[in-house]
Amino acid sequence: MVTRDTRSADAASKTIGLLGGMSWESTALYYSLINRGVAARLGGLHSARIAMVSVDFEPIKRLQFAGRWADAGRMLADAGQQVERAGADFLLLCTNTMHKVADAIQDAIGIPLIHLADATAVRVKAQGIKRVGLLGTQFTMQESFYRDRLIAHGLDVIVPSLEDQQCVHRVIYDELCHGHVNDASRDRFLQIIDKLRAAGAEGVIEGCTEIVMLVDATHTDVPLFDTTAIHAEQAVDLALAP
Repeated sequence: MVTRDTRSADAASKTIGLLGGMSWESTALYYSLINRGVAARLGGLHSARIAMVSVDFEPIKRLQFAGRWADAGRMLADAGQQVERAGADFLLLCTNTMHKVADAIQDAIGIPLIHLADATAVRVKAQGIKRVGLLGTQFTMQESFYRDRLIAHGLDVIVPSLEDQQCVHRVIYDELCHGHVNDASRDRFLQIIDKLRAAGAEGVIEGCTEIVMLVDATHTDVPLFDTTAIHAEQAVDLALAP
């Protein structure tokens, strides 16, 4: 049975800040999931209060590949300040990879940044899983900024082989960020997920917000953790909390 929150949403709802565009394909998922979540909770024609800045991804991608993370951090910090000035009560950075510069963004704003890796780790632990595979861009899989955040929650994190990492990275940037979903790429991802399970993973984190466009729970019996949905659900919880 669906229950409705009968309190005054107009008075109580907080404004969700979204810093998106990396890529806009997954930011569109955030917007849809959050609004559907609020509507499911409140009924009627309720939707979410959202303040959003969507950046141009191409300049940021160039900074990523050039290793100019400090410059990317300053760019996103400026965008985060725009979201705050628009009235957001808290901020979601709608990308896993750019959480590499999460501290630079948080230092520049006066509202909380809801860290995607923290939200995901809580969900993984709630299912009793301790050893988890991680898929994402090579930045996310190889560097410590994301894995260490998961490890701090007590999780054991494993990543694919270098060859498989390169495949995942290529599909994300060359296909999913352009909105292209290919069956051959799905088959390869499922093979990689099976390898992670064989290596001891009890579940797999889809640590790039676009991956759910390609692989979801209907494609495998390995528990998947869709970081886009998890982050969006936490935003709804925070926005509607008393």
